Amino acid sequence: MKKLNPAQLNNLESIEKTVRAQVVGEIPHTAGVHGVAIAPELSRGFISNGKAATATVFNLKTLQVIGEVKTGSDPDAIVYEPMSKKVFTFNGLSNSATVFDAKTSKVLGTIALGGKPEFAAADNLGQIFVNLEDKNEVVAINTSNLRVKGHWALKPCSEPTGIAIDRQHQRLFIGCGNQLMSVVDANTGSIKATLPIGKRTDAIAYDPLTRLAFSSNGEGSLTVVHEDSADKFSIVNNVVTQPGARTMALDLKTHKLYLDTAKFQAKSTPVAGKVRSRPSIIPGTFVILVLGD
Repeated sequence: MKKLNPAQLNNLESIEKTVRAQVVGEIPHTAGVHGVAIAPELSRGFISNGKAATATVFNLKTLQVIGEVKTGSDPDAIVYEPMSKKVFTFNGLSNSATVFDAKTSKVLGTIALGGKPEFAAADNLGQIFVNLEDKNEVVAINTSNLRVKGHWALKPCSEPTGIAIDRQHQRLFIGCGNQLMSVVDANTGSIKATLPIGKRTDAIAYDPLTRLAFSSNGEGSLTVVHEDSADKFSIVNNVVTQPGARTMALDLKTHKLYLDTAKFQAKSTPVAGKVRSRPSIIPGTFVILVLGD
């Protein structure tokens, strides 16, 4: 992979061609893999397997599989909550969350959500927030008693997907399918701002040091938003990336962004009631885009 070295994000106009990423390890039996969560203090990682309806538990250092947890149908987002040391998988076809102990892998309960969950974020103080894509809501969950605290409407946002949190100011950044980012008060559910973003957003990330929020958009762009204050936000830039680069991770130590993409075969036809089938990757075209100093 190729690292970019822009002087300032707001001066960056495009991402250069990248090279193929080097594989350093592989974790087997993750059919329909969706997400990964990590618990550094436990040296454990957790993978949600959509087609298998399971979560894989693995060792962070060796990448060896430790165990497997049965979840609801089509687990998508997966979050580790460090205060309670619980793992939450958000099950797209079950409209639920499966909760298990990060140390023992014992299932502790199932939470009915009342809609199809997408991404989720934890405030590390005992709450998790998850978007309901088909209800245009964000749900607040108490991680101690595993109860839903509230459903908050996101209008004018529709089809919410990615979510990130500013834990200091208690603000949620939510990417919406109708090309909007909603900024939500994590205490009250009130909408503080709505900003335009690119098409086909998926992941959202927030960097507390730079106070920048990012939306990775499948059209081939990265929308960059600056948090001017807890209640004021502005668009910094729309960076050109590559089509399909909508999955994103942010390293909070290096402040680098990682986006992956590839070239794909023709899109498959969706089947009602079944896990969504994604287009196949053309072999040898997978790349990782790196944005940072």
